[in-house]
Order: sequence, then C-alpha cells, then structure tokens
Amino acid sequence: MTVPPLTWLYAPGDRPHVVAKALTAGADVVVVDLEDAVAPDRKDYARAATAELLTEPQPSPVHVRVNALGTPGADADLKAVAALPGVRGLRLPKVTSPEQIVRVAEDTAPAGGGAPPLYALLESALGIERAHAIASCHPALRGIALGEADLAADLGVREDAGLDWSRSRVIVAARAAGLLPPSQSVHPDIRDLEGLAASCAHGRTLGFLGRAAIHPRQLPVIERAYLPTQREIEQAETIIKAATTEQGAQALPDGRFIDAAVVSAAHRTLSLARRN
Repeated sequence: MTVPPLTWLYAPGDRPHVVAKALTAGADVVVVDLEDAVAPDRKDYARAATAELLTEPQPSPVHVRVNALGTPGADADLKAVAALPGVRGLRLPKVTSPEQIVRVAEDTAPAGGGAPPLYALLESALGIERAHAIASCHPALRGIALGEADLAADLGVREDAGLDWSRSRVIVAARAAGLLPPSQSVHPDIRDLEGLAASCAHGRTLGFLGRAAIHPRQLPVIERAYLPTQREIEQAETIIKAATTEQGAQALPDGRFIDAAVVSAAHRTLSLARRN
C-alpha cells in the first residue's frame, strides 16, 4: 500500500535560498510558490529562479504552485516549469471548473506522454459547488484541496467553524472521485503550535489527511497529529489478526463489530504507522 504524503511545505519561488532550506526540512513534498507568496514585481524573477532550480531532480518531491489559471502569469509558469525534471506536480490555484483542469492537462502533456500530476485548489464558492466535477474530470488530476483564506473571504466567514461544511464537501468529493483524502489548508500563525495541533486534530476528525505548512517548525506538529496513536495501532493489529483468523463479518471479544471496511481502514492505519 502506497503511503501518502502528510506534510506539504510551501516556499516562495523568488527566494531560492529559502527553497533550498525547505528541500532539507523533512517535508514529504515541497511546494515552490509562484502565486500568493510572490509580489507582482517579482513574478518574472520567481519563475526564472524556479525553472533554473528544477532543471535537475531534487532530494525531495517538488510541486510548483502556478499563478491563477487564465492569467498571463499562469500561462508563462506552465510553459516554464511543467516539463522540468525536478517537477513532480503542479498545484493549480483558484480552480472553478473542470474545463480548466482539462485544458492544463492537454497543454502540459508532452508528445506521446501524459500530463504531469495536477492538484486543484478550490478557493471560492463556485469551486466548492463544482468540487466533484473537478475532482473527477481528468486522470492527471491527483488531488483537490482548499485554499481557505480566499474561500473565507468569498463566503464572508468570520469563524473557523464556518468553513466545516466546505471542508466536508471537498473531502467527500475527493473520495467519491477515487482520490486520496485532501490535505488541510495552511495554519497562518507559525508561532501558534498549540492552535495548529488542535486544528489538525479537528481536521483529522473531518477526514483530512496531512496538511500544508508555511514554516518547518509546523512539520512535526502536523505529522504527530496525523500519524496513528499507539492505541490506534494496537486496535488495527487486533482487527487484522482477527480477520486473518476468521473470514467475514465478526464481533471481537470486546464487542466491536468488524467487516471488510473496518479491516481496510486498519490496513491504512498500519501503513501510515510504518511510514517512519
């Protein structure tokens, strides 16, 4: 069973030294950001610096978040980085329609090959309403996630709980489309590690898997929150042992009922536990 990433560390594309540090910070994926983290007058430099860096494979998987689709910046970004050896995925911000994904997939597919892995960020009410259509629109799309700052502004949400319906909508859409559970959006206060841990715990109960970060100090908090606890590991081992001994639905000695779905979840738990 393939172990999915749990940590996605953003680094601004116009600061190559920060990107270099991010590549050794221990994140499962480094996301070089050409969009929100880069000032308008630094976009061209960020694109060129990122293209230069990613001409070679990197020690950690690297994704690039391009500028908003439909803008000249996005077109230039995709042309510059989509086919580079160091790029393992493209993160597409402010997606509102399946057609946008299909167009990017067609434009970035080399002759005789497939498009690079694409990840859609849903950051508006319209994107949320079309979440399943977007999630299921093309084989190159490997994941969807929320951009919560833009979404909160679009919805007029002032309290974090006001985003929970949208979060669940995106999680359900991803799973219905056969995609991995989405990762959580970033926690913007890099000093608030207790708040980050609490937010991750809430996200895990909703069905998220892993989280994006904007500072290396957030990575261990996210990983701890999303890795199984010792009790969860022991419970999963008990379930799998029972399923190996006796096929079909059954009740454990402690009264818990298990069936194929419960066994599958137990395997996922142990797969995550063994990632280290």
